[in-house]
Amino acid sequence: MSTTVLLMSWDEAHLLRASLPAAARQQDARVTVVDNASSDDTAAVAAEHGAELLRLDRRLTYCAATNEALRRTGGDAVLLLNADCLLGDGFLAAARPRLDEAGVGSVAPKLLRAASIEPLEGLDAIDAAGMVVDRRRKNTLVGHGRPALAYDRTGEAFGADGAAALYRRETLDECSVDTEVLDEDFERWASDVDLAWRARTLGWKCVYEPAAVAYHVRSYSPSTRGRMPDPDRRMQFRNRYLMMAKNDTRAALLGDLHRVAAYEAMALGYAAVAERALLGGYRDAARLLGGARRRRRALAARR
Repeated sequence: MSTTVLLMSWDEAHLLRASLPAAARQQDARVTVVDNASSDDTAAVAAEHGAELLRLDRRLTYCAATNEALRRTGGDAVLLLNADCLLGDGFLAAARPRLDEAGVGSVAPKLLRAASIEPLEGLDAIDAAGMVVDRRRKNTLVGHGRPALAYDRTGEAFGADGAAALYRRETLDECSVDTEVLDEDFERWASDVDLAWRARTLGWKCVYEPAAVAYHVRSYSPSTRGRMPDPDRRMQFRNRYLMMAKNDTRAALLGDLHRVAAYEAMALGYAAVAERALLGGYRDAARLLGGARRRRRALAARR
């Protein structure tokens, strides 16, 4: 199975100096650095390590940049990799065979927390063992903060965290709507969860493979959320509603209505009292609702 690693850089040459060599050491993989109109040494670092360079002439959102890279590269399997994520030795050797299993469209690795990848400063704790959407429709990292040795058994996952996610190309093609694998209305946050939900709707499974290990410096987590800019927090707030509008079913939502309603009341109260910038997320979600419904109809036609 031919494999392409798409390593994203947005003025992140300092991170590429660690993450690119680790990606290049993976066997039987073609590494492409996606330079999102960077103004730093991203291109030079890519050349130094013999990676292909895909230079975008203008800066795009994460989702748009990823979609452009997917259109312009090949491979039967695709690893979407952030510059702040360092692959362990044998990562692809452990993860890639899982895509040969019937119905498996993606693989969630074991991400371990790191304070830095240059040099590597591990925190002996799990960053993510996949993702899940709970019955409140809140997406959560599985195992975040648990000891690094926990979650040592393989199993099915809802989806893979976007920091390092391995996909079958066929799965991405099936999930694409209007040539967009990642929904560009999301811009960034929760686009990986939305993709995972779409894939599940179309019958694809995601498996968690703990032998595929990577180290990740997470810019967002519950503990760091307070340092995020207001627009990012509002975008994350908004995207939950877009994700629900695109993927949820009436029957499932009715079954969890009391949980969802309680969470909505809490979220509204919190936004009104503590983070008024979030209130704009309701308006933003309403503005994008038409596109979400159109994409939902397009996906439903493929079932």
